[in-house]
Amino acid sequence: MKILDGIKVSGEILRKLADEVSRLNLVHIHPKLAVILVGKNPASLSYIKQKQKACARTGIEWEQFDYEEDITTEKLIEKIEALNADETFHGILVQLPLPKNVYTPKVIKAIDPKKDVDGFTAYNLGKMFLSTEFEHLAPCTPKGVIRLLEYYQIPVKGSEAVVVGHSNIVGKPLSAMLLNRDATVTTCHIHTKDLASHTKRADILCVAVGKPGLITADMVKDGAAVIDIGINKKKDGSLCGDTDFDEIFKKAGYITPVPGGVGPMTVACLMENVVTATKRINNIP
Repeated sequence: MKILDGIKVSGEILRKLADEVSRLNLVHIHPKLAVILVGKNPASLSYIKQKQKACARTGIEWEQFDYEEDITTEKLIEKIEALNADETFHGILVQLPLPKNVYTPKVIKAIDPKKDVDGFTAYNLGKMFLSTEFEHLAPCTPKGVIRLLEYYQIPVKGSEAVVVGHSNIVGKPLSAMLLNRDATVTTCHIHTKDLASHTKRADILCVAVGKPGLITADMVKDGAAVIDIGINKKKDGSLCGDTDFDEIFKKAGYITPVPGGVGPMTVACLMENVVTATKRINNIP
């Protein structure tokens, strides 16, 4: 059994990025991220703090724009368009979820695809579906999962991969990225009949639903790689994923802990996307 240690792997990615940012600084290029936060959602504040720390570790510059929950979709788009035009910014991140009064698809659509470091615009998602060579700004969580699989040399080509969850942020893009690497992919969701019949076949099982204990040990194949992307808060305030970690740990070949698995990888891949966007905007190979 191997723990897939996202803290260790993300630390290595951030160290390499810090070197790259230093090299860019030498030619007077300073990667800079704009972060838009609407309201004071505690989970959003916590995620932003982690992103800010990663910026500090890599030398990426950071500027945050805070708005009250009653902001209109139009006002937010106005700000995004100003950031699109501002050459000092290389990445724009709108922290999700946005309040119900803001129309999220319209806000995401307003981001210049060149600065879309979350990888959520239709342009970057569409490109990513073509092949691995077009995954320049892929969504950060799926990208983090792929990075973990690569680091631990878990074979993807020819494997049976099952993704539980079909959100536009994780499930769908992750399924596409696994398919780009020649896995046979099954995508499951809330309407899937007999979920266990699918999960039991998986060599690589990725779960991103947000439901504690959804996947139990009897739903997992012996020796499988289990990637738990869910993050849930228990009554005692501690965090857990979507799988029964303790029981699956005895059976799986690899498993990600929660916290300390996919979460840090998501943040590291966001930093990677900022550096990629900076280089592409400045025509640096």
